[in-house]
Amino acid sequence: MSSRPSRRQTLKQAVAALAAAATPSFAAATADEARGVEAAQGVLARRLGARAAGIALTLVPSARPAGKPWYNVQARGGRVMITGDTPVALARGAYAYLKQAGAASVSWEGDRIALPARFPDADTGPVISLFTHRAYLNTCTYGYTTPWWGWDRWSREIDWMAVHGVDMPLAMEGQDHVWRALWRELGLSETELADYFSGPAFTPWQRMGNIEAYRAPLPANWIDKKKDLQVRILGRMRALGMTPILPAFGGYVPKAFARKHPKARIYRMRPWEGFHETYWLDPADPLFAKIAGRFLALYTQTYGAGAHYLADSFNEMLPPISADGADARDAAYGDGVANTAGTKTKVEVDPATKAQRLAAYGKAIYDSIRQTRPDAVWVMQGWLFGADSHFWEPSAISAYLSLVPDDKLMILDIGNDRYPDVWRNAKAFGGKPWIYGYVHNYGGSNPVYGDLDYYRRDLAGIAGNPDAGKLAGFGMFPEGLHNNSIVYEAVYDLAWGAGQPSLPAWLGTYARARYGRTTPELDAAMALLVQAAYSTRYWSPRWWKSKAGAYLFFKRPTATIGEFPGHPGDRAKLDAAVRALAAQGAAFVDQPLFVLDLVDAARHLASLEIDGQLQAAVAAYRRGDLVAGDRSRGEVEALALAIDALLGVQPETLATWIDDAKAYGDTPADAAAYVANAKAQVTVWGGEGNLNDYASKAWQGLYRDFYLPRWSRFLDALKAAGAGAFDEAAVTRDGVAWERAWVAADVVYRRQRPADPVGGVKVLIARLDQAREKNG
Repeated sequence: MSSRPSRRQTLKQAVAALAAAATPSFAAATADEARGVEAAQGVLARRLGARAAGIALTLVPSARPAGKPWYNVQARGGRVMITGDTPVALARGAYAYLKQAGAASVSWEGDRIALPARFPDADTGPVISLFTHRAYLNTCTYGYTTPWWGWDRWSREIDWMAVHGVDMPLAMEGQDHVWRALWRELGLSETELADYFSGPAFTPWQRMGNIEAYRAPLPANWIDKKKDLQVRILGRMRALGMTPILPAFGGYVPKAFARKHPKARIYRMRPWEGFHETYWLDPADPLFAKIAGRFLALYTQTYGAGAHYLADSFNEMLPPISADGADARDAAYGDGVANTAGTKTKVEVDPATKAQRLAAYGKAIYDSIRQTRPDAVWVMQGWLFGADSHFWEPSAISAYLSLVPDDKLMILDIGNDRYPDVWRNAKAFGGKPWIYGYVHNYGGSNPVYGDLDYYRRDLAGIAGNPDAGKLAGFGMFPEGLHNNSIVYEAVYDLAWGAGQPSLPAWLGTYARARYGRTTPELDAAMALLVQAAYSTRYWSPRWWKSKAGAYLFFKRPTATIGEFPGHPGDRAKLDAAVRALAAQGAAFVDQPLFVLDLVDAARHLASLEIDGQLQAAVAAYRRGDLVAGDRSRGEVEALALAIDALLGVQPETLATWIDDAKAYGDTPADAAAYVANAKAQVTVWGGEGNLNDYASKAWQGLYRDFYLPRWSRFLDALKAAGAGAFDEAAVTRDGVAWERAWVAADVVYRRQRPADPVGGVKVLIARLDQAREKNG
C-alpha cells in the first residue's frame, strides 16, 4: 500500500495550518478576501438569520491542493468556524452544517430556519466537491420562470445558489438592452425593432433564433428594467466569486436586417415548431465578426467583462452545410435572403463537405468572441447533439469542435437524464472542458418525479470515470423552477462529496431540516414516496403522439387516449405513500413545507386517477355507453375541482402568475400584453406545431378554469356522437378557437387558500376510494 497522503489528507493538513494561523479579526486577509467573506456573510444573514451571520468565516482562495473547491467546518463550545476557498464554498459549508443539524432548509417553496440556542459540535474535515464547477439554469428558465422577477426574487435565487454550492450560473437577463442598442446602430428603425423582439415570456427562443416577433412588441420599459436588474444580478454573483455565463452572438439577425443586406450570406432557416422562418448569418461573412464584436463591446460597457460566453447557433435548428446552404433534413435554405423559401427536396452532402463546413462554423464563432475577449471561453449547450443526433453523428460533433483551442470551448452536456450517451459518442468532446448535467424539468411543468438513487450512482460514476476527459463540472439545467425541490437538494449535496450517507440516512436528514423533525413512520412514508415517484429519471408522458402536457388531462383532448401506454412510477406505492404521509398530517400540520409536500404528492396521485377516468369516459362514449361515460366524467370533474381547491396552498397559482405579469407593467397597455403573454405560455404556447400545453402546470386555476372546461367541451361532442362517426378534426378546431379566446379574455383570477389542506387531502383520498369502487 502506498504511503503517500491522499488529496483529502493533504488538504486537511493545509486547513489545520490555516486554522491555527487565523485570527478572529482576519487582519491578514486581503481586501478581495474581506469582500468575499462579507458577501458570504450577507447570504447567511439573509437566508439563515442574524445569528448565522456570527459564524466565523475564513476565505483561503490560494489553498486548493485537491484541485477542487472545498470547505471545512469546525464547531466547538457553541462557536463555529468555516474555512473555504471561495465565498460560495463558505456559504455552502454553513448551510450544509446547519442542515445536518436539522436547523435549516432553503427551498423555492420557502425556508425553515430554526437555529439552536447553542451550535452543535462538529469537525467535518475538508469537504471537497466532486467537480470544479457546479452549474445552474437553462436559457429557457428565463421564459418559463423569471420574466416577471424583480430584484427581491433574484436576490433570493442567488442566495439559493450560494447555499447549494452553485458557482457557474447562466446569467441571461438584460441582454435585450444590448441587442436593441446594437440593432439601432446597424440601422434598424424603432418600427423594425418592434417587429423583431418577441414578448417577455418568449424571449429565450427569440435569442436562440427559433422565433421572431411572437406576441410582440417587447416594451421598452421591460427592457430597461431587465437592464438595471442584470447590473445588480452580476454584482451579487461576482461578489460571491461566481463565474456567470454571459450571452454572445450566435448568428441570428432580424428579418429587417437581412432585407437591408441582400448581398450578405444570410440563410433563411426552417420554420421552428410551426412559426415563421428566422435568419442566420454565415460566420464566414464579414458582417458576422463585426456584429459579434460590437455586441460584446456594448455588453462589456454595460455590464463589465466576463470569462465565459454562451453562443448557441443551432438549438433545434440544423446548420446549412451544402454549397448553396440547403438543409440536409427537410427544408431548403436560400444562399441569400433575396431567395425564396426554396424546395423541400432533401439535399445530400458528402461527409467531407459537411465536416469542412462545420469546422469552419465552429472556428468562426469562437474567433468572433476572441476578437473582443481574447481570454474568454466560448460556451455552448450540447442539447443539439442529442435532440438532432441523426445529424450530429460523432464525426460531425468532432468536426464542429475541432478548430477551437481545447481550453477555449466549454460544452454544457445538459441532457444526460434524457440523452445519456452524448458525451460518450462525442468521446468526451475531444479534450474540451465540459459540464455533465440534467435538464430534469421541461417547460416548468411540474409532475412529481426524479430519480434519487440514479443520481447517486450516476454522479459517483461520472466523477470517477477515466473516459470523462476534461470533465469540469456538474450542473442542473431546468427549463423551469419551483417544483420537486428534493431533486435539487439531493444532487447538489451529491456534487459536494462522494462521502454522502445512504439514501435512507439522507432522507432522514432532509426531513429533519425541512420539517423540523422526523419519525419512523415519516421515514417509511418518505421511502415509499421515493420508490413510487422519485425513481423516475424522465417523465415520458410529457410528450406523447406529438401532444405535450404532463398528464392526459393537461393535453389537448383526443379520442385516442386509450392508446396511452401509461405513466412511469409505481402507482400502488404512490397511493400507499400518500396515505402514509396523510397519516402523519396531524403531527406535522404546523410545518408548512410538510403540508406543501403532502398536497403535491396527493394531487399527483389524483391527477393520475383523472387520466384513468378520462380514458374510461372516452371508451364508454365511443361504444355508446352513456351511463358509464357520465359516471367516469363525473369523477373527473369531482377530482379536478378537489385538486384545484387544495392547490391554493402552493406558492404558485394561475392567479399569482398572472398577477406578477400584470404588476410588471408600467402602463395599462404593457400590463395587458404581459398578462396575454403569461396566459399563452402556460396553455397554447404558440406556432402551428405541437407546443400547446408544453408548459402545462398543476396550478390552482388551470384545473378548474382551463383543463376541465376544455375536456368537458370535447366530451360533450363525443357523447353527442355516440357510437357513430366522430369528427375529431372539427371538434379540435373548435377547441383551439376556445383556447385562444380563453387567452384573450379579460378575467380576474384569485388564489383561494384551503382552510384545512391536510383535511382536504384526506377527503381527496376518500374520493379516490369512491371512484375506484364505482369503477369496480
